[in-house]
Amino acid sequence: MRRTGPMLALLAFAQFVVAVDYNIVYVALPDIGDALGFSARSLQWVVSAYAVAYGGFLLLGGRLADRLGGRRVFVLGSVIFGLACLVGGFATEPGVLIAARAAQGLGGALLSPATLMLINTRFQEGPPRTRAMAVWGAAGSGGLAAGALLGGLLTQAWGWASVLFVLVPLALAAAALAPALLPPDARHASTRGGFDAPGAVLATVGSALLVFGLVSGPEAGWWSPRGLGALAAGALLLAVFGLVEARTTDPLAPPRLFANRALMVAIGVILVFQSALGGAYFLFTTYMQNVLGYRALEAGLAFVPLTLISMAASLRLAGALLVRWGPRMTLFAGMAVNGTGMVVLAVTMSTGASYWALLPGVVIWGVGGGVTFPAMFVCAASGVRPTEAGIASAVATTAQQLGGAAGLAVLVAVATAGLGGSPELPAVADGLRTAMWVGGAASIAGGLLAFVLPRARPARPARTATGDPVAAPVTGGRGGSRSGGLSP
Repeated sequence: MRRTGPMLALLAFAQFVVAVDYNIVYVALPDIGDALGFSARSLQWVVSAYAVAYGGFLLLGGRLADRLGGRRVFVLGSVIFGLACLVGGFATEPGVLIAARAAQGLGGALLSPATLMLINTRFQEGPPRTRAMAVWGAAGSGGLAAGALLGGLLTQAWGWASVLFVLVPLALAAAALAPALLPPDARHASTRGGFDAPGAVLATVGSALLVFGLVSGPEAGWWSPRGLGALAAGALLLAVFGLVEARTTDPLAPPRLFANRALMVAIGVILVFQSALGGAYFLFTTYMQNVLGYRALEAGLAFVPLTLISMAASLRLAGALLVRWGPRMTLFAGMAVNGTGMVVLAVTMSTGASYWALLPGVVIWGVGGGVTFPAMFVCAASGVRPTEAGIASAVATTAQQLGGAAGLAVLVAVATAGLGGSPELPAVADGLRTAMWVGGAASIAGGLLAFVLPRARPARPARTATGDPVAAPVTGGRGGSRSGGLSP
């Protein structure tokens, strides 16, 4: 039987690579703008092109993983991601780089749901899957820190292109190792029949327009065609997508998925959590650089304690709490601690604060985030059929992407409300502090959604004749779903 340790290591490594890419480009943006001739208004599309393609293709990527197999889609996504990084690193004009970043987003949209699908189908629901999710979440936290650090170091030493070139061997190595470390793809009954092409087009275009509207609103104006127009068109297409899916014999997203209470609650928590988290990362980086005067590399280093604590909480605390408390209390506690950390951080965000004064809020924030991240994806996978694990993972990841884009737009709007063209430093600090308060309060309030989850009573382990524990499942949820409260 194939060992799960090397398989989990590869899946965590893939999550690490995707997370590195989330932060590594930010520090290089000024150099990219100068080298390729981006305007101040167009430079954001180095980030936004990736976000739009990634958010738009996630549902398609998830369903492809269900139909073609997780390993095949994992390899395909890794190769597209790596080759797109290579093309982007060699870009000499803005259009080529933006197209390469969009292709990178497509690769990530295939890779991410395939990775989650493999965890959800190859690790038994309960402690094995909870531990795997904890490792996966910790790898993501480590990637965020590595991205911030590598972005500063590489840009300073070898120029902006190196932040893309460094990802090429990582992504291609993941593709090369997959046949040896990942199990062969099983053939499910769902692979027979036609592919839901109309649903795929509607879901892809609708999701992409929603993300496009969210990232364009702050620049083009919320009432512009690129802002509200794109959001309205995206919402309309997704509504049509829902109608099409209800009448299709082999739908891209089976309607029964949305009757899974654990998945729906997880999506709500993911939206709120990622809205607070995505905006808070930007607020804290802006505060350190624009208010405290940190250089880019120093700002990256300032995130190291947050990331290390978050990784430790994912690995050591999240799984233990899920086993002991079940998903309801674990999710609520994680969200409440996460929001409390942001509020404590907001209290200390003055114009002359030392990093030591900020550290308590950073520590609390890291603990809460580290507990919440794996817990919400454990809930999202609860009770999902193996043949639908990819699309369920994609739905959850799409919520993560939309939440991050929406949270960034809202919290930046709060932070900049009332500021003129050349605001004074205290006014900038006040705006950032208010936005951090709002994000923290939203996280605490969002934690209450966890109580909508079905109750799950942690089972006590049965014992064999030799006294060894045997995992016993805990029922909870609709349709025979099992929540992640199993005793080790």
